[in-house]
Amino acid sequence: MSADSTSRPLRPMHRISLPEPGPPRLGTLATGTPVWIVTRYAEARQVLMDPRFDRSSLHSPDAPPLLVVPNLLDAPDGLLNQDGAAHQRLRGTVQRAFTPRAIAHWRPWVASVVEALLDDLAEQSRPADIVEGFTRPLPVSVICRLMGLEHVDRDRIRHWADHALSGGAHTAEEVALAMREFGAFAGELVAERRASPGDDLVSGLVVAGDDLGIDERRLVSLVCGLVVAGHETTMTALGNAVVYLLTDGQAAWKGLSEDGEAAATAAEQLLRTVPLSEGRVLPGLIRRAVEDTEVGGVMIPAGSVVAVQTNSAGRDPEVFPPGEPDLFAPLTSPSIAFGAGPHHCLGAWLARLELELGLHRLAARFPGLRAEFTPETIEWREGQMTRSPRRLPVSW
Repeated sequence: MSADSTSRPLRPMHRISLPEPGPPRLGTLATGTPVWIVTRYAEARQVLMDPRFDRSSLHSPDAPPLLVVPNLLDAPDGLLNQDGAAHQRLRGTVQRAFTPRAIAHWRPWVASVVEALLDDLAEQSRPADIVEGFTRPLPVSVICRLMGLEHVDRDRIRHWADHALSGGAHTAEEVALAMREFGAFAGELVAERRASPGDDLVSGLVVAGDDLGIDERRLVSLVCGLVVAGHETTMTALGNAVVYLLTDGQAAWKGLSEDGEAAATAAEQLLRTVPLSEGRVLPGLIRRAVEDTEVGGVMIPAGSVVAVQTNSAGRDPEVFPPGEPDLFAPLTSPSIAFGAGPHHCLGAWLARLELELGLHRLAARFPGLRAEFTPETIEWREGQMTRSPRRLPVSW
């Protein structure tokens, strides 16, 4: 859909209004559950790093409902919903594969995927759709290569990912069916790599999981989570970054093409300032207070649901320069675009690498890239946890 219920075009994500940073304040989830919204940088980091705000109690018998339609992040035995030693044990099965050193080893792989997609894009008639030709296939191609899934139909993976992180685009029954299919696929994949391991990410996960005594259900859940998380957020971030860079941020295009390190800095600034979602509390940033805890001068009672608004926190004027970002200025404080603390996104360094290489090589190969769309004519992919362009016609 390209317009909302009143037929007004949706704003590009970098132009949307965000809650002003301030003390924690009460709001309401779509389920009707009260939620404390945290919008300032220091308090966002506090909630994400303080063990008095946890994930597992969100799934205790007395927990209030969080989602209208369940999704992959809602699985009680999943990695995201464990805390303490259980969480560290499960996270340890995959953490080594996503360290900065490991990601640096993958850099040539990612670069080769970027170049192959740009070769194909250059051959397309113009205007070409850069979403279909680049921003959508790049992350899914990378994760499929790393997980040894080159033989799998990419449309099937997109279908499962769309349902796994559905924000209302699909019914509960449709999500449940897709997740059963996804789980069956992941179960077969685990069995296959256990019998015949390779040097891919899934094989390493199975070996580590078996060594640590991780049960089959959790291994399958980890595989599903990696497939989805390995491309959904990056696809959204990359598509919305292209919208900004071809409209309000055109002045940065030349700088992106000239310097890979500058592109890495720009990626950090884009992650900080271009939201992934609009008016939606992302499930991965929700916690529950296990005891009365003061946050920003406000006492959060035990049992309360708390949501971190990283988009607002990333623009906190007490921490970051206000106004339009200087894409080539290093961040003045650590990013919280990928969260913080024990549940900091495992794939953060891979996402950063894809954004850096993707934007740098795109600008270098297509210095004259120009939008054949306006902010008002963009078709948006809605009904998911995030919002991104459905298609973006471009010429060069």
